Amino acid sequence: ILLLIRNPKDVATSFFHFTNVLSTLPSYDTWDDFFVAFMTKKMPWGSYFEYLSSWNKYADYENVMTITYEELKENPVLGVKNIAAFFGISLTEKELQLVVERSSFQSMKKNSQKTHGAFGNILFRKGDVRDWKNLFSEDQNEKMDKAFEEHIAGTKLGTKLKYGVYCKA
Repeated sequence: ILLLIRNPKDVATSFFHFTNVLSTLPSYDTWDDFFVAFMTKKMPWGSYFEYLSSWNKYADYENVMTITYEELKENPVLGVKNIAAFFGISLTEKELQLVVERSSFQSMKKNSQKTHGAFGNILFRKGDVRDWKNLFSEDQNEKMDKAFEEHIAGTKLGTKLKYGVYCKA
């Protein structure tokens, strides 16, 4: 099992934009309204912190590899190498480069109409890391940090996020 996790602040940011363009999900007039719902577990799929917590019991399993979105963005070649090794797949240098190229956010967004139809425009927005800085107020940032510390920081997945990507400015 490949478990891909992401900075909760960027999850919230991405989901805010996603909910406002997908008519089957509740939409929010403002980021502030969305943030309150996100932090009070009023999301259609529940709390992201609870989701991460539920995966912690599997984090040490031999058949589970956890990687962060941010790791893949920072070093896609290493990420693909590690994933291939985890699944026991040998890649030539040419195959590795092809996978890295085709799995980049930009490539997937460009091909989203072919791969996902009209839904592609909804799924692939920016793919940026730390886009949360464009929405979060200082108070919201502090509240998210506090929730992170309370719910996930001391867990294996929380540690991976915290030292891998969460605390990077």
